[in-house]
Amino acid sequence: MPDTRMHRGPHPEDARLFAPAAWPALRAATAELCWLLSRDYAPTSALQLVGDRHQLPGRQRQAVERCACSDLARLGRETRRVAASTLASQALWLDGYNVLTTVEVALGGGVLLAAADGALRDLASMHGTYRRVAETLPALELLGEACRLSGAREWRWYLDRPVSNSGRLKRIMEELAAARGWPWTVELVPNPDAVLSATAEIIATADSVVLDRCRRWFNLAREVVERRVPAANVVPLADST
Repeated sequence: MPDTRMHRGPHPEDARLFAPAAWPALRAATAELCWLLSRDYAPTSALQLVGDRHQLPGRQRQAVERCACSDLARLGRETRRVAASTLASQALWLDGYNVLTTVEVALGGGVLLAAADGALRDLASMHGTYRRVAETLPALELLGEACRLSGAREWRWYLDRPVSNSGRLKRIMEELAAARGWPWTVELVPNPDAVLSATAEIIATADSVVLDRCRRWFNLAREVVERRVPAANVVPLADST
């Protein structure tokens, strides 16, 4: 079935599933999953345990899974996270779809999740195809302004070549950067995760697997959302820094 969405907005059930009344159970489930992961419980069975205990439907379980991590993983990610001031005169390598989609969701009123490791995550999915939405250009403008203010010498975006429309998005980003004077380069690669995990440069992503492997990362999506989209629908599932 073709993707006909025009906005990166909320799921029809999100107003109920992530209303403030649901937060206590979601936060408790996230804390319990963190506790179990810290004691080497298998992630799948641990999620089922806390999900069943709090009677969470599938979308809430997905949110809890994205926000939880072990204490060891959280401490490692915190240690490798750098401040905005570190970006001056540096290169920043970006997990393109990961960062862009989160800012699009913020602008579209979709649910964003404040996770235990301090990252901001969304519940959007592309299923192998990226569709430009009404929030795409405004999100790129916010990210471009963040780039300008950061003083970085370069922002190098990595997009997944196998995802449909990656080439089209690349052209949009390059044309916009040229018009605005942003120091952007955009590359299509088979697997951005592998590139970002191996580099010594500062990276921007909320992908937990990459965050556990990278050397340094900047919490870009959260920085942009908190500073430029104050009305974003952020659900605090964990006490994070």
